[in-house]
Amino acid sequence: MNSKLIFRIGLGVVALGVLGFGAWIYSLPDAPIVEPPPQVTQEEYAATLAALKPPKRSRPVIAIVAANEGTETTDYLMPYGLLKRAGVADVFALSTKPGPVTLYPIFTVDPRATIADFDAQHPDGADYVIVPAMKRTDDPAVMTWIKAQRGKGATIIGVCAGALVVANAGLLEGRRATTHWYYLDDLLEQHPDIQYVENRRLVVDRGVATTTGIVASMGMSLVLIEAIAGHEQAAAVAEGIGIQRWGIRHRSAVYKFTRPFALTAMRNRLAFWNHDEFGLELTAGADEVTLALVADAWSRTFRSRAVPIAATMNAVETLNGMHIFPERLTADWPANQLLEPVGNRPAVDALDDALNQITVRYGIDTSRFVAMHLEYTRQAGL
Repeated sequence: MNSKLIFRIGLGVVALGVLGFGAWIYSLPDAPIVEPPPQVTQEEYAATLAALKPPKRSRPVIAIVAANEGTETTDYLMPYGLLKRAGVADVFALSTKPGPVTLYPIFTVDPRATIADFDAQHPDGADYVIVPAMKRTDDPAVMTWIKAQRGKGATIIGVCAGALVVANAGLLEGRRATTHWYYLDDLLEQHPDIQYVENRRLVVDRGVATTTGIVASMGMSLVLIEAIAGHEQAAAVAEGIGIQRWGIRHRSAVYKFTRPFALTAMRNRLAFWNHDEFGLELTAGADEVTLALVADAWSRTFRSRAVPIAATMNAVETLNGMHIFPERLTADWPANQLLEPVGNRPAVDALDDALNQITVRYGIDTSRFVAMHLEYTRQAGL
């Protein structure tokens, strides 16, 4: 075939591709709908608390399970930190097998206990099992274990896209549920018998609960603390992380795949020559909730990544006993590429500051992009 003809055909294919892509972008909504979230009646909230009452023990046992590869950072560390801080339950962070757990988008941790260890210590099972989002939503070890725990009477809580894991284990059949907005279509396509509930951050149905996006693990943890130990105890924990209100209201209409979201993702990904790494120093006794939120935010810009650093390469123990491994030494990290030390700052204040700094560095579209990922509504116009 004539080379000029091949070239012209090639140009035509490219042009059609560009036109098709442009049409798709143009078809997306321009901006999310910003409106007050629908109210939740006192009766509905009371029913949610009642459905989350400890099913077995007055002092419940809570297990947070992680696949060793690809468990979401905040989904895993947030409930652990908040429930440990509340002191109202015996809380166990678990892995499916011995060895470190590689979280995404950041952190490698050592929970120092596996599901087998837990089963040996608690043969009658947990009161609650929290299932974070996982890159592999059909991990056989996770699915088998959570099904067994449900069979022993545990309440199963799928956080964020952890709902897909719970659904794939067969535990959401015919139940009311929710999930992270980005994975909602996948959930309903794969499991059409699920009854999706919009405008609720947390949905509980017959011993199985699900939540919306990543920061929903904060509200879920506070609601669970309230169900276990009452409003005052939950309020004390909420004050410590910098919020005054929590609950199950959610503005589902805000969280949609929009044109600005898609364009920001593409623009930031394509600027591969101008991506940043920022050192996030790990210090003994740091609050794992604050660490998770700040690290998650900076690692979801598609322009930057937080890198855990420390004085030595030994694991650093956080406020509530989680062991996090550094990737680099502090002494080797450029001083002008350091994030503000986390310490024990209120988690929400630290997240707000991180989003403000992201706005300064990359613009408001990127901070909104991160907030949309996190389903965080206090900041960035959402």
